[in-house]
Amino acid sequence: MTFNALRPVASKVLEPLAKITADAGISPNAISMLSLLFAAFAGFLYYYSAFDPLLVLVAGLLVAFNSLLDAVDGLMARYLNVASARGDFLDHVIDRYSDVFIICGIFFGGYVDWQIGVVTIVGVLLTSYLGTQAQALHLGRYYGGIIGRADRLVLIMLSSVVYFVYPSELYGFSSLGWMIIVIGAGSHITAFQRIVHIWKQLK
Repeated sequence: MTFNALRPVASKVLEPLAKITADAGISPNAISMLSLLFAAFAGFLYYYSAFDPLLVLVAGLLVAFNSLLDAVDGLMARYLNVASARGDFLDHVIDRYSDVFIICGIFFGGYVDWQIGVVTIVGVLLTSYLGTQAQALHLGRYYGGIIGRADRLVLIMLSSVVYFVYPSELYGFSSLGWMIIVIGAGSHITAFQRIVHIWKQLK
């Protein structure tokens, strides 16, 4: 939620890039699919990094590209006046697949026990579901809670940089391991916060 509040500022910064890309004849959906490709490749590198700090750093860079393009595609759609329910649906589907590729790539890569990873990905998907479920109940898209998607991506990128600098474990986990634990705990707390918010609105 912290970084989601910066969305208006990020949008203003990225608007020129979105306009240039749109004017080049590239469609927003193509950018969305490219963002998914970056996420899949990032997950692949995390999984096969074998605790290689350089590969982890490259994976973190790919996550940054995924985040960048995820913001640009929506700006392009609004600039071209082609924003639609189908595009919004595609964007959400790609975001969920991206989350799965990246987070599963990390915990299947051995940076945490798979049980911790499963708890984390369940929390992430549940949090995202509740945000869109609020919209389905005509309450508006809800981004509340302590950890949203923007926060998760920032944590993943930062922990990848930290791992490149300091790959050793601290109290049993590397920076990537601790990041998964933090995201897991934060996501379930966020899910509970969203459940409470939606329940109160359903009067």
